[in-house]
Amino acid sequence: MQSPADRGRGLRLVQDPPEFPTLTTPFHDLDEYVRLPRMEGLVLSPDGSRLVTQVSTLNADGTKTHTALWEVYPTRAKPARRLTRSAEGETGAAFTPDGDLLFTSARPNADASDEENDRRTPALWVLPAGGGEARIVASRPGGVHQVRTARSSPAVVFTTRMLPRAEDGTADDRLRKLRKEKKVSAVLHDGYPVRYWDHDLGPDSTHLLGWHFRPGDDVARSVEVASLSIEHLKVSDLTPNPGQALLEAEFDLSPDGTFVVSTWLVPTGRGASRTILVRIDIDTQQRTVLVDDPGADLGAPVISPDGTHVAYRRTSLSTPTTAPRVTLELLDLADGSPRTLVPEWDRWPTCHQWLPDGSGLLVTADQDGRAPVFHVDLESDTVAQLTHDDYTYSDLQVAPDARVVYAMRSSYLAPAHPVRIQLTPEPNRERGTVTVLRAPAGPPTLPGWLTEIRTTVGEGDDAHEVRGWLCMPDGASAEAPAPLLLWIHGGPLASWNTWAWRWNPWLMVAQGYAVLLPDPALSTGYGQEFVQRGWGRWGEAPYTDLMAITDATVAREDVDEMRTAAMGGSFGGYMANWIAGHTDRFDAIVTHASLWALDQFGPTTDLAFYWAREMTPEMALENSPHRFVADIRTPMLVVHGDKDYRVPIGEGLRLWYDLLSASGLPADEDGSTVHRFLYFPDENHWVLSPQHAKLWYEVVLAFLAEHVLGRGRQELPETLG
Repeated sequence: MQSPADRGRGLRLVQDPPEFPTLTTPFHDLDEYVRLPRMEGLVLSPDGSRLVTQVSTLNADGTKTHTALWEVYPTRAKPARRLTRSAEGETGAAFTPDGDLLFTSARPNADASDEENDRRTPALWVLPAGGGEARIVASRPGGVHQVRTARSSPAVVFTTRMLPRAEDGTADDRLRKLRKEKKVSAVLHDGYPVRYWDHDLGPDSTHLLGWHFRPGDDVARSVEVASLSIEHLKVSDLTPNPGQALLEAEFDLSPDGTFVVSTWLVPTGRGASRTILVRIDIDTQQRTVLVDDPGADLGAPVISPDGTHVAYRRTSLSTPTTAPRVTLELLDLADGSPRTLVPEWDRWPTCHQWLPDGSGLLVTADQDGRAPVFHVDLESDTVAQLTHDDYTYSDLQVAPDARVVYAMRSSYLAPAHPVRIQLTPEPNRERGTVTVLRAPAGPPTLPGWLTEIRTTVGEGDDAHEVRGWLCMPDGASAEAPAPLLLWIHGGPLASWNTWAWRWNPWLMVAQGYAVLLPDPALSTGYGQEFVQRGWGRWGEAPYTDLMAITDATVAREDVDEMRTAAMGGSFGGYMANWIAGHTDRFDAIVTHASLWALDQFGPTTDLAFYWAREMTPEMALENSPHRFVADIRTPMLVVHGDKDYRVPIGEGLRLWYDLLSASGLPADEDGSTVHRFLYFPDENHWVLSPQHAKLWYEVVLAFLAEHVLGRGRQELPETLG
C-alpha cells in the first residue's frame, strides 16, 4: 500500500513505511555501523555441493578490516560456517576439481623462517576437501593474486608482481631486498600510465603464472589421480617481460587447464592504449592474438564449457561526440570469427557465465535502477529476463545440472547476500524463483523505508523520464517533513542500483534526512540514448535532470523543501560543484574527490588519454565548474584524499583556494570562512580506513546539522585533534 504522501504521484512503493517508528538500528551508531559484517564474492565447487563467500569484519580495536572465508549451503540444510580465521585474513577463493579450496593470505607460514614471515606477501594456500590444516602450495615475492582453476583438470593460474630484471622468484626476491636495504623507491618510466587509481605503477609489473599437471610431473599426490593437494606447485611464468600489458588483467582458464584467454594492454601512440584478447598456452607459454579490435577495449573473457568459444565484453572507444557502447561478443576459437550477441539489446552486460551445455549464457546488466539476471539463447540470439525484483545481481555461479544459478543479490533494502535462482521449473518453484540462502550474517534493520521517484523532463519529442530511489526516515509526514539530501552518483557511467557501504544513505536517514538517489543523463540501465544525451555535456542534461527530480521530490508533503543539501563524489562531486555555481537553492553542499578545473584535471588524471577521448579542450572549458566560482553562495564542505590518482589532489586544493579567494562567500579578513576542507593525507579516491570512514560521516553530519538543520557550529570528533 502507498503512504498518503505518495497517492496520486505515480510512485511505486518498494517497501511500505511502518506504522510506528523502528527501534534504534546499527545506522544510529557509527561504531556499530562500521562493525557490521560485509559479504562479497561467491564461488561454487565443480560438483555443485559447496558455496564459499568472503566476509569482512573489523579487528578488536576497530582500526583494520580483515576477511574470512565462509561456506554457505546451497540447500539451506545448515547454517553458514566459517572456514578460515587469521589476523591477516583470506581472499581469492577457488575450488580444484577434487573439491580442495584454494585461497590467498599473508598469514604466517609455520614452515618458514622468522625473516621470511616478516616480509611475507599473500601466498596461495590449500584447504583439503577431506579435512586438515591449510598449507601453502605457492608463494612469490610479489604476492599471489587473482587465482583461477580449471573445472575438469588439475591446473591453476594466478598473477604476481615481478621486477623487470628478475627471471624468477629468487632473483625477484634479491632485487626487492636490495631496493629495501638501499631505501630506493625511484621508478624510471618509459611508457604510460605511471599510476592507477590509488597506487604507483612500477618498477614491478603483473605477470601471469601457471601450473598444469602432466603425467610424469614430480609432485606429491594425496590420491591416485592428479590433485592440487601437494606440497608446492612448480609454476611457470606464462608472460615473461609483459611490461604493463597485464595491468588490471581479466582472464579465464580453459576447463581442461591447457590455455588461458586474457586481456592484453597494447599502446596505440601518444600515451594511449587499449585492450585486446590473447590466448596463452600453459605448457609452451606461446601467446596468440585472438581479437584485436581497433575500435574497442575488450574484456571479461569467459571460456565455454567445451573450450571452443569465448564470450567477452566489447566497449567501443568513445569520442568527444559519441559515448561508448558495451556489447556481449562471442568468439569461435576454431575459425577466429567474433559476433555480437543480441545486437539490438540496449543494455550493458556487467557479468556473464555459460550454461553447462554451452547453449547460452546468463548475464547481468543495469536496468531501470536494478540489475536483473538475463538468459541469452545462442541458437535464437534472443535475451529473456529471468529475475523481476528490485535487486542487483552479481557473481553468477551456475550449478552443474543447470537446475539453478547462485548469485549475490543486493539493493538499498539489503546489502549483498547469497541467493539461489531457479532455472528449470519445479513444483512450487517457477523459473526465476529466488530463494535467500542462510548467510553468515542477516541484513541489518533499516531506520526507514524505500520508495521510487519518477518524473518527466522536457516536452514533446524531447520528453524523457528520470527516476531514482528515495530513502525516507520513519516518522516523516506532512506534519513533520524530512530535510532532503540529494546524493549524486559517480562514474558518471553508473547507476544507483545497489547497496554501498561507503556512501550509505541509511546513515543519513537515521538522522532524520530523506535521501534522494537519482539516475540523471549518463546513467546506465536506461539505454544508449540516455547515456548519449549527457555525453560531453556534463553541465547540461545531467544538471537539468537532477533539478527536475529534486523538484518532484520536494513536492511531496513529507519532504521539506526549505531544508536541502546536495552531495556527491567523483563525477557526483563534479555535479555538486556545478550545482554550487548555478543555483543557491541548497543550504549546503558536500563535494568529495571532485573535478573542479577540467583543464587541470585532464592531463593529471591517471588515464589522461581516456579523458582526451571524452572532451575536447573547448568542451572541457565549457563544462568546467571553476568558471562559476564567483556565483557560489552556498557553504561547501570539500573532501579529498592525497593518494587519489583518478581525481588528483590538485583539484581539491584549487577548489579550496578558489572558494576562499573568489567565491560569493569568500574568507573574511581574519581568514574565517563558512567553507570547510576535510583532507586525508593517506586516503585515496575512497576513504577506506574504518576510523576515517567514521570520521567522514561525523564531519559531514556536523556540517549538515549546522547549515541545513540550523543547529549552529557542532562539536567535531576529538580524533581531529
